[in-house]
Amino acid sequence: MSTTFSTINVTDLKQLMTQGGIEIIDVRTPVEFREVHIQGVRNLPLDRLKPDAVMSGRNADQPLYVVCKSGGRSAKACEAFVAAGFSNVVSIDGGTSAWDAAGYPVSRGNKAISLERQVRITAGLMAFTGAVLGYAVHPWWHGLSGFVGAGLTFAGITDTCAMGMLIARMPWNQVKDCCSSGA
Repeated sequence: MSTTFSTINVTDLKQLMTQGGIEIIDVRTPVEFREVHIQGVRNLPLDRLKPDAVMSGRNADQPLYVVCKSGGRSAKACEAFVAAGFSNVVSIDGGTSAWDAAGYPVSRGNKAISLERQVRITAGLMAFTGAVLGYAVHPWWHGLSGFVGAGLTFAGITDTCAMGMLIARMPWNQVKDCCSSGA
C-alpha cells in the first residue's frame, strides 16, 4: 500500500475527462462550491469527509480525483484517504483556480466572501478589539490580541486553522443541499 498520493495537472485531467468515467470530489465549503466549481463534480466538504463512506460501493481500482481551490485542502483530503487505507487517490494541482484560469468549463453560482477573507476579517477585528479594549478598559484585554497572534502563528506553522474550521460551519457558509452534483 502506498503511503503517498498522486497529483495531476488540470491539462492532463481535462484530457482524462474527455475519455469519461472519472470521479472527482470537491472538498471546499458548500458556499465556495456554489460560487464556482468544475462541472460534474460532487461537493464533499473536507471537515465532513469520511473516506470509508466515500469509497464504499465504488471500484477501488478506479482513481478518485480530489479538488479544492488551489490544492492544499485536496492534498489534506488525499492524506486522509491514504491514512484510511485507500491509496488510489489523486490531488488536482492548482485546483479549481487553475482549472478556471485554463478556460475549462465551470459552473458559476452566487458570489461569496472566501473563507480565507472571512478568517482575516475576523482575526483582524479580534486583534483590533483587544487593542482598543486594552487601552480603554483594562490592559488585560491586550491578551485577546496576543491570543489571536498566537493562533495565527500556530495556523501558519501547522497549516491548520481552527478559526477557519469554525467559520466554515457558520450558517452563512452553509448551502441547503451541500453535497450535490455540480452537473
